[in-house]
Amino acid sequence: MSIETSALYDVPGPKALARHRTYGWIVTALLICVLAWVIYKLIDTGQFAHDKWAPFEYVGVQKLLLRGLRNTLEVFAWAAVLSLAFGAFFAAGRLSDHRVVRWGAGLVVEFFRAMPVLVMIFFIFIAMKVEPRLALIAGLTLYNGSVLAEVFRGGVNAVPKGQSEAAYALGMRKTSVMVHILIPQAVRTMLPTIISQLVVTLKDTSLGYLISYEEFLYAGKQIATNLDYSLPFIPVVIVIAPIYIGMCMLLSGLARYLESSGRRRHKGA
Repeated sequence: MSIETSALYDVPGPKALARHRTYGWIVTALLICVLAWVIYKLIDTGQFAHDKWAPFEYVGVQKLLLRGLRNTLEVFAWAAVLSLAFGAFFAAGRLSDHRVVRWGAGLVVEFFRAMPVLVMIFFIFIAMKVEPRLALIAGLTLYNGSVLAEVFRGGVNAVPKGQSEAAYALGMRKTSVMVHILIPQAVRTMLPTIISQLVVTLKDTSLGYLISYEEFLYAGKQIATNLDYSLPFIPVVIVIAPIYIGMCMLLSGLARYLESSGRRRHKGA
């Protein structure tokens, strides 16, 4: 009979496993009690009353939410693509052998990474007189692109130096070394962080409501603050929050799928 061991901790025995199982049941029971209390308070304050949920039966309200969701996804798609391109471009600049290019790219990346994204959005919208949609996309691109530039640079630098040295010894140029040697290996390391930053980008699209861009949260705010609908703030949150969470979970699931498929291809190779 083999005994499992670990270098980091002792494998729990039968009594410890039973104790951990008891702790798990206690925590689960507490969470259920908290959830039941929250539901009770929502019922007690009339948040599930028909008049607060009736607006969602109107076709106009449904179209408003769908239009806001579509606008959110469009802004996210543009900001994600442009952020990846921005990050790749300035990461290449920061990895350049030319000092002027390296310092210039570093200055741009550090400036936009340090600036609050909301300040950039307001500056582009108010000072530069750009329409809300483009201001939101530009602000998200500058901030998230600068963060991704550092992610890309760190991922490439994390590849062991021997890989590039061996490639240079074979007579390969720097561009070929980057494209064929360093980047394919760095992608596996960078992928979870890239997807995490894209999740941040998706959530930051909600800042568009501050400049009156009709994204998903702005549509929910119009419904929640409508006196004719009895101010259904909590029902709007209950409807909108799971959709945001679901979109973020889809991105996280995509990251796990790409990571596992890349690992399988690597093992096969």
